[in-house]
Amino acid sequence: MDGDSVAIVGARNSTHYGEKVARDFATYLAALGWSIVSGGAFGIDYNAHRGALLIDGITIAVLAGGLDAPYPRSHDGLFREILERGALISEQPPGVRAAKGHFLNRNRIIAGLSRGTIVVEAAFKSGAIRTARDCAEIFRPVLAIPGALNAPQSAGTNTLIRDRIAELVTSPLEAREIIMREFSNE
Repeated sequence: MDGDSVAIVGARNSTHYGEKVARDFATYLAALGWSIVSGGAFGIDYNAHRGALLIDGITIAVLAGGLDAPYPRSHDGLFREILERGALISEQPPGVRAAKGHFLNRNRIIAGLSRGTIVVEAAFKSGAIRTARDCAEIFRPVLAIPGALNAPQSAGTNTLIRDRIAELVTSPLEAREIIMREFSNE
């Protein structure tokens, strides 16, 4: 993939705050020419893709099923828009529906396509946390938006920050600077 790219991932059961953060970060970074990579799911993923599309930015959805069976079906309109301004990617052959084990592979691909991963909201056990760990395992920066201490949607992001797997980030400019700093040290 040419150019800079960043994954923005998080909870399917997101809050309005998390959805706005995902859209705002995606819009800002897409306006700088960055490709936004996510999983096409409900919640944070949807809003990350939508943020890039708001300004005709490039966004890439990595699917857990075959390209002819995108999941969730209710995002068919979003997937059509993504095809106009980016790409749908899957390692599953045509005809294969999304299944539990496929989501872990999808998360690994999301991490691999991106210079870094921003986790907006995530439960303690979630696909977004798996994406963050996949990203850390290939020595790419992991960033997390801190959340309320009592919010289940922030238990995972706060743990990533506490365990020093992710850097705390509070703005899209800060996220860009951290990711670029990491790549300038190579």
